[in-house]
Parts: sequence; C-alpha cells; structure tokens
Amino acid sequence: MKTYSKVLGVETRSSVDLRNITGHVRQVIDESGIKNGIVTIFVPHTTAGIYVNEDESGLKRDVDHVLSKLIPKGAGYLHDEVDDNAHAHLRSIVISPSITIPIIDGRLATGTWQSIFFAEFDGPRRRRLIVHVMGT
Repeated sequence: MKTYSKVLGVETRSSVDLRNITGHVRQVIDESGIKNGIVTIFVPHTTAGIYVNEDESGLKRDVDHVLSKLIPKGAGYLHDEVDDNAHAHLRSIVISPSITIPIIDGRLATGTWQSIFFAEFDGPRRRRLIVHVMGT
C-alpha cells in the first residue's frame, strides 16, 4: 500500500466562505499515482470544516442561512467571553473537520453533483488542508 500527503493553503475572503476544493483534491490524487484506495481531507482548525454537496450558489447561501439560524453569532455562548467566535467553533462541530472518499480507477467516487467544500466560519483567514491518499 502506498500513501501520499499534501498540505494545501486556502485564503478565505469573508467570515463565512464555502469554497469548492474538488479540483485541488483531484490534483493531489493525480500526483499520488494511486489508482484505488481512499482520500481523506482534514482541516486542522477548530472554526472550519469539510463537507460534500452540490456546488450551486443558492444552496451555498442556504447552508450559511441554516447554520446561522441553528447556531447564531452572539447568542450568549460562554466561549465568547474568551474569543468572541463560539458560533464558528460550534458550526465546525456540526460540519466536521474531515471526510473520506473512495478512489476507484484513479478517480474520486463521488456522485454526479457532489463536490468537496472547505467551510470557513471565522474568516477571513489563511488556512491549511491536509489531503492524504492511501491505496495501490
């Protein structure tokens, strides 16, 4: 079994920024030479996450809207006394810091409309993503 890892940089532009990173992940898979296995994308930050869904502008606004309603900014969270970003931490818990996707014949085994998104909840910031590919 082979492994290949790469750290990618992401510059986010706003407090909430949902960025399609599918092309970057595909490039890392190509660089790895691995044809069959898995890829894990991990965000080593506590106020950001990774998810898979459709890249449609209305849906991205809906994601932001639903998370803002579910976990509003400034709702009296205890952590806000420390850093004033508890909402970002809580949203990242809901979204998750990592995903794993199968690789079959050198390609991501995603559905037709599925894309990989980096989700920023406390930007703008300079962020890192770790892409780890394992397989044969």
